[in-house]
Amino acid sequence: MQRILEPGEIEALDHNAIPRIRLPQRASMFSDRAQRLKQLAAGNPIGDYLKLMALLAEIQQTALNRLAGEPNDQAQDQARNNLAQTHLMPLILVTDQVRNPHWQTVLDQLLEQLAKSTDMPLQLTGLIERIQQSSANQHDSQAEAILRRNNEIVDPASAPFYTAALQVICSDLVTRFQVRDVPLLDTPGLCPCCGSMPVASVVRMDGQSQGHRYLQCGMCAAEWHMVRIKCSYCDSTKGIAYQSIEDELAPGAASTKAETCDECHSWLKIFYQEKDPYVEPVADDLASLTLDLLMGETDYIRRQGNPLLWQAAEG
Repeated sequence: MQRILEPGEIEALDHNAIPRIRLPQRASMFSDRAQRLKQLAAGNPIGDYLKLMALLAEIQQTALNRLAGEPNDQAQDQARNNLAQTHLMPLILVTDQVRNPHWQTVLDQLLEQLAKSTDMPLQLTGLIERIQQSSANQHDSQAEAILRRNNEIVDPASAPFYTAALQVICSDLVTRFQVRDVPLLDTPGLCPCCGSMPVASVVRMDGQSQGHRYLQCGMCAAEWHMVRIKCSYCDSTKGIAYQSIEDELAPGAASTKAETCDECHSWLKIFYQEKDPYVEPVADDLASLTLDLLMGETDYIRRQGNPLLWQAAEG
C-alpha cells in the first residue's frame, strides 16, 4: 500500500521534485476516459448514460487526432505565453474558445459521428438532429451560456455535446504547450492552463506524483498540484473534513470521498489512486452521482458540476 503524505511532510520536501503540472496525454486522453467509462458502466444506476459518454469520448479522441494536423501559430503561442507569465494568468481562457475557428467544425464532427454510430440510443436521434439543425449563431449562444453558466439559456440535454466540442478545442491548445510554459496563478483553485474550475481532485500514486494531490480541470484535463487538506475554493486549511458512502458496494465508494470546507461551505470529490489505479477524474466523478445526491442533502455546495452532465452551479 502506498503511504499518503500529509501537508507538513509535503511542504518539507523539495518542491522542485514534485511535478507542479501534469499535462494531458494527447494521444490517449479521451480514449482512456472512454475505456474507464465503459468499465464503470457495469452495474451502475446510470450505466446507459456512461456508455453514451464513452462513445462520445471515443469520437472526441478522433476529433482531437484530426486537429493534430493543424499547424502551430508559433508567434501567437509565444504571445500567449508571455502574457500569461507576465500577468500570472492562464495560458488560454476557456471562455474565449467560442471564437476559435475550429470549435463549430469539431461540434459538427462529433454530431455526425454520433448520428452514424450503431451504438447511439435511438431516442437521442431527435436531439442530435435538433442540434445539427441549429444555426451557427445558436451554437455560439448556447456554448457561451454553458461557459458562463447562464442557467436560463442553457439546454441541459444538449449541453454535454457542446461541452465535448469545447473540451477538444481546449485540449488541443493546451497540449501544444510545455509544462515550463504554465504560469503560477494568483488564484490556485483555477486551472493554470485554461482558467476553468476543477471537476475533482485525485491523490496520485505514480512516479514523482506519488502521494500528492492534484486538481483536475474538467475542460482541458490538465492537473495541477495542491497540498492535501486544503480547500480548492477558498484556500482555507480550517474545517476540512471528508464524507464517504458507507455502502462499500456502491460505485466507486472505496476510492471516492467528498472533501468539505466549513469556511466556505463548498465540497469537491477526491479520488484515491491507491484504492483504484484506473481512476480517471471526469469519468469517476460522473459515475459516482450517488455521492452527489447524498451531499445535496447537506448545507455544502458543489460549485462546478461534471462537464458531461449539465448541473447548474449550486451557489
